[in-house]
Amino acid sequence: MCGIVGYTGGRQAYPILIKGLKRLEYRGYDSAGVALINDSSELLVYKTKGKVKDLENVVEGKDTGGCTGIAHTRWATHGEPSDINAHPHVSENCNLAVIHNGIIENYLSLKKELMNLGYHFKSETDTEVLIQLIQYMMDSHGISLEEAVPLALRNVIGAYAMVVIDRTRPGSMIAARKGSPLLIGVGEDEYFVASDASPIIEYTDKVVYLDEEQIAFITCGEPLRIIDLKEVKQTPVVCKLELSLSEIEKGNYPHFMMKEIFEQPRTLKASMQGRLNTELGTVKLSGIIDNRDRLLNAKRFIICACGTSWHAGLIGKYIIEEFTRIPVEVEYSSEFRYRKPVITPDDVVIAISQSGETADTLAALQLAGEAGAFLFGICNVVGSSIARATNTGCYTHIGPEIGVASTKAFTAQVTTLTLMALSLAEELGTMTEERRHAIVNELQLIPDKISKILEHDPEIAELAKTFTYARNFLYLGRGYNYPIALEGALKLKEISYIHAEGYPAAEMKHGPIALIDEEMPVVVIAPKSGNYDKIVSNVQEVKARKGKIISIVTEGDEDVRRLSDHYFEIPDTEDCLSPLLSVIPLQLLAYHIAIAKGRDVDQPRNLAKSVTVE
Repeated sequence: MCGIVGYTGGRQAYPILIKGLKRLEYRGYDSAGVALINDSSELLVYKTKGKVKDLENVVEGKDTGGCTGIAHTRWATHGEPSDINAHPHVSENCNLAVIHNGIIENYLSLKKELMNLGYHFKSETDTEVLIQLIQYMMDSHGISLEEAVPLALRNVIGAYAMVVIDRTRPGSMIAARKGSPLLIGVGEDEYFVASDASPIIEYTDKVVYLDEEQIAFITCGEPLRIIDLKEVKQTPVVCKLELSLSEIEKGNYPHFMMKEIFEQPRTLKASMQGRLNTELGTVKLSGIIDNRDRLLNAKRFIICACGTSWHAGLIGKYIIEEFTRIPVEVEYSSEFRYRKPVITPDDVVIAISQSGETADTLAALQLAGEAGAFLFGICNVVGSSIARATNTGCYTHIGPEIGVASTKAFTAQVTTLTLMALSLAEELGTMTEERRHAIVNELQLIPDKISKILEHDPEIAELAKTFTYARNFLYLGRGYNYPIALEGALKLKEISYIHAEGYPAAEMKHGPIALIDEEMPVVVIAPKSGNYDKIVSNVQEVKARKGKIISIVTEGDEDVRRLSDHYFEIPDTEDCLSPLLSVIPLQLLAYHIAIAKGRDVDQPRNLAKSVTVE
């Protein structure tokens, strides 16, 4: 992983590829490279450790001609970040070049066999094994590249999204995917390949999403041809992209993360639009209406997710259980798939992922599907792998999220889970009409209440400067706001590189209280609802040990405010909806601490936006 761009057509490829790589920088990476077939049918390969701007410096003044090329940003899996390990990788005879996202699990055994056959390797990567294997198939069987690619891939174990070019065949590319996203943009006598739509939206709104184990043969001026690994012909389905160029640009904001925090009033309205009826106090979701009996008869919901989406799932557990009285389990996707879970046909598995491409969550879905469970997806990207792998689901409809640290996707996921719980509760009759109506009405007010919190951004920015010294943070919350303590700590870790931990406030006495002294900032999420009296006691315990208390309190609260060194107010709301408000100042606090420490908040070190490998 992490970013793929390819082009063939009538234009010069290099400017398109470089611009495409810049569009993909948000995914996180440590090196970049490009391969071009010039007008003399020479294969030109340039690559370097570092950023796309470093690649541009390497290429400056060199031959970049040619109308066919591929480019890649790499996030290291096999082999450290280096010029040699960067993609593209070239075959032994220097005719072929490949870029690849994913992991070839059996690369070591393949590499050993190929080395015994006389093939040489320059890098430590699994990807170089892939291109040498393709050349070996061509050499040993006397076959064309089109015949060699499916043959080679049938010998590969693992995940891949890959694009291959051959200097002897300018105007052509071959693309394939398994377990990692890849799409093909269809233009006028030209084609684009990318790992997501952002590099190609400027040129075309027509795309073909490659399905699992599909291989595409792309030749300028010819119709797109697709086969599966068994070489059975497939029919390309052209879709229209619902994406605008402005959605993937920063506008007047200094960073994508700041833009996305401030977009939340709008994005939550978009998530609720057409689904919420405040006059009737009802919620209508087509994914539930169309599968009513299957969902209403569920004996258990299992939520599978990773990272921020897992935190949203924890809040979803509280909401679904309160509203519907159906038991809910929340699983880390990576653990669920390996621990031999008990799954039955009476279960509904809810997969949550911003990108819809999270590898562990996709694998968890496959396992659950094989056991007969009903699969429900919550994701943001239309046409993504999770959207296609599930029986039904809901899109969050928030537009692209570019910042690596998720913000607007989190609040949209929590909102979507709330809508789902309300819709199920109405059908099941597990809530009074009065209670449901109150929550529906309050949910509609949440975007404006978020806007009110965002007005205090300058105060949060000023406070953040005070805490750049800190090496550790503790976040405490109870009930619906315990997952917000986890999410607030994660945001700070991700972008400021300050160690932070979130805990249920009552668990503080079972160990973490030993960490508290006058140097320890403790963030306490204490809205005046739920277990308010209990959390006041927890704040007093921190205060007695000289901890620096930053509290999130309901407007007008005096008790926690009086005990706090610093506080942020949020408007009053229903207890079950308070996470949508309490998380906003924590997003801003993390952002401003990171900025004060000079961090790259949009592309924090070592992180990738879409984790398409285990």
